[in-house]
Amino acid sequence: MLTVALKELRDALRDTRSLVGSVFYCLMGPAFVWIVARAVKGDSAHTVIAGMISVFTLVAAFSGGMNVAMDVVAGERERRSLVPLLSNRVSRLDIVIGKWLAVVVFSTGGLLLCFLAFRFVYTPAGDSLMLVLLTGMLPLALLAAAVEVGLSTLCSSVKEAHTYLSMLVFVPMAVGMFGIFFPASAALGSLLPVAGQQAQLQRWLGGQPVPLFPSLLVGILTTALAALLIHGTAVWLDRDNAVYGR
Repeated sequence: MLTVALKELRDALRDTRSLVGSVFYCLMGPAFVWIVARAVKGDSAHTVIAGMISVFTLVAAFSGGMNVAMDVVAGERERRSLVPLLSNRVSRLDIVIGKWLAVVVFSTGGLLLCFLAFRFVYTPAGDSLMLVLLTGMLPLALLAAAVEVGLSTLCSSVKEAHTYLSMLVFVPMAVGMFGIFFPASAALGSLLPVAGQQAQLQRWLGGQPVPLFPSLLVGILTTALAALLIHGTAVWLDRDNAVYGR
């Protein structure tokens, strides 16, 4: 697993254009919030800015590893190197976990970069940063990487993977916007992945206490879903059309 992960990390770090693209994706939110913070004044500014920060943070978890994920399986298949890789006496699950770990590094890095940039733009009122990071944001990065590796496995080429992974970014954006505009309805899904992280961020940014038990439950459910997706991706790699493409 570590051999596969290190190989993918080296390949990703050599791709300067993908790295720059991921950085711009993650910094787009803080830059936009900075512009809005300078333009919006009054009592409504805090609510607007806090809502935007929560949405862009959710998106950063998915956009940070997007460019790496589209190449880990779809790129291998397109370069005709997936079959030799799978011919080694290594389980499909080990290969998938290794590639997933590489994407997790970039997903987590994108989240941390987004958080760091937001600290220069906006100072949150809450003091539960570590709880939000460990039970909310880190599991979300694990889930985002699992979904992206799974989509890359389903796609036949890098171009197709790029299309679907670009569309995937709109899912956390839609969930985040729904949580902002319909807070009463969104509270029903506060224990679900993505929606739960949105609720944590909203409470933290608003200076409200983040409850421990619901936060732990959200983190466990999100991590369990990521593990289920990783296992499903490994099972899918046993199929011929997954190895050779459709």
